[in-house]
Amino acid sequence: MSENKVYKSIAELVGNTPLVEIGNYSKTNHLEAKVLAKLEYFNPSGSVKDRAALAMILEAEKSGKIKPGDTIIDFTSGNTGIALAAYANVLGYKFAAVLQPGVSAERTQILKAYGTIFLEFKDIPGVPELIQKEGLVFEKFYALIQKYADAHGYYYINQGRNPENPLAHYRTTGPEIWEATGGKVDYLVLLAGTGGSMVGIGKYLKEKNKNLKIIGVQPAKESLKDPKDPEKNTIDGVLAFHNVPKEKEILYFKEFGVTYDECMEVNADDAYETGRELVKSDGIFLGQSAAAAIHAAAVIAKRAEAKGKTIVAICADNAFKYLSTNIYK
Repeated sequence: MSENKVYKSIAELVGNTPLVEIGNYSKTNHLEAKVLAKLEYFNPSGSVKDRAALAMILEAEKSGKIKPGDTIIDFTSGNTGIALAAYANVLGYKFAAVLQPGVSAERTQILKAYGTIFLEFKDIPGVPELIQKEGLVFEKFYALIQKYADAHGYYYINQGRNPENPLAHYRTTGPEIWEATGGKVDYLVLLAGTGGSMVGIGKYLKEKNKNLKIIGVQPAKESLKDPKDPEKNTIDGVLAFHNVPKEKEILYFKEFGVTYDECMEVNADDAYETGRELVKSDGIFLGQSAAAAIHAAAVIAKRAEAKGKTIVAICADNAFKYLSTNIYK
């Protein structure tokens, strides 16, 4: 009889998420490539961001940048904040979130439950003026958060510039995919926020198979958030990264020497339709960006050159954080 396994905390449960073939959906849509969904919502706080959040906190602790009782601060669209709040609680820290405007009601409620300190753009001196004059220019924006953190004695963990973000995926997600597929993976399909998962997973898999194609997916222009039209269908929690101004480029691409082979734009309506179809065909209940990744994977799977190939789509989270949005209405 095998001995029961009792875990000391949820921090021990991060990673080793399942890789699942979407068989029924593939048959219905006549896909001739094998499409595998990496279901990252099996992580304890419910998203792919658990990996980077835990790695960043542990590195900061190990290097003496923080000690229990300190407050960690970061800019987040929701999932990273939820993950940071969860592991901050486990490890004895507090968490302050600078929230991206338009975060879904569910993600805000979850952060509140974790005891998060909420900050809006208007709470960070200089940010409203920056947004009005230049938009979200990352380096200037990060500098303003750093200044605020220093003034309040907070530790700015900065997922957008923290090497532990992509390294978490290089050490865990990439090897998990390689092992699960027996080294048979031809395409990696995923969206980007900071680009940490794309760079970390992509770097590992490219080192194993130089012919691997990284398909970076971004929301079509009409599917990006617009404060003037809060009711329109959008793909939340991710950013455009292709053909963007230099100040909005993902720096991890240069720092780690990895980039995407192809950028595919997905319309929110197509992502929503894919999500609705997939939950009925395969019982997989995906969030907006995850549904967009599966839609993109299906487009790839219909190409002649993809016949018989294996496509892995990173599904960042499930739909429970999006029930107030239009995706499943």
